[in-house]
Amino acid sequence: MTKAPTTGAFSYFDGTTELEGYLSVPAQSAGASRPVVLVIHAWGGQDDFARSKADMLASLGYLGFAIDVYGLGRRGQTPEENSKLMTPWIEDRAALRQRLLASVSMARGLVGCDADRIAAIGFCFGGLCALDLARANAPGLRAAVSFHGLFMPPNLGVQPPIEAKVLALHGYDDPMATPPAMIGFADEMTQAKADWQIAAYGATGHAFTNPHAHDRAAGMFYRDIIATRAFRSMQNLLAETL
Repeated sequence: MTKAPTTGAFSYFDGTTELEGYLSVPAQSAGASRPVVLVIHAWGGQDDFARSKADMLASLGYLGFAIDVYGLGRRGQTPEENSKLMTPWIEDRAALRQRLLASVSMARGLVGCDADRIAAIGFCFGGLCALDLARANAPGLRAAVSFHGLFMPPNLGVQPPIEAKVLALHGYDDPMATPPAMIGFADEMTQAKADWQIAAYGATGHAFTNPHAHDRAAGMFYRDIIATRAFRSMQNLLAETL
């Protein structure tokens, strides 16, 4: 399937690997082409949270496209399962880039999509993925937004100048992305001549947008006020770039 003109789940492919996308279309979708925003899931795979964010983006007037990195039916239910799904992609960033670019290609072919106005947002593992799309200068990509994402660079050779605007929304106490990692990311973006921002939120850890995150001992906990601030910052960048 190459087109998905209505809200709902649909199949698309990276080579022969079947992936499950979810598209959310604005209620008033007729007329001019619209920007599309990719939503990239956390380490457990595409889920209700990612789809709800695609719906939120549709309510703002964008096509919201929740992508699938892992493949049809590959989802985790426990931290151990999630880690098993995520780790191969963290260890092979070239393969991850290919999978992400397949999703961008799908997005650019959607009915009603303006192929030159693309953005990507992601959460945790998906935050790293959104940043990797910026590093790849994905076609049409104007903005990349990472929510409590991982910062390690892909190390895929010389990084060309990054064209998309980059926003990292980050819990300063995140044990998975420490202050030195944050500074390293800032240095990386500066060297790549990116238009970048980091919003570092105090007394905030990992997964701060996820209402189901309650493990303070592991540094993963929801903060409603910080989530509100972060989504507002995302909206401002999307309005600016798209």
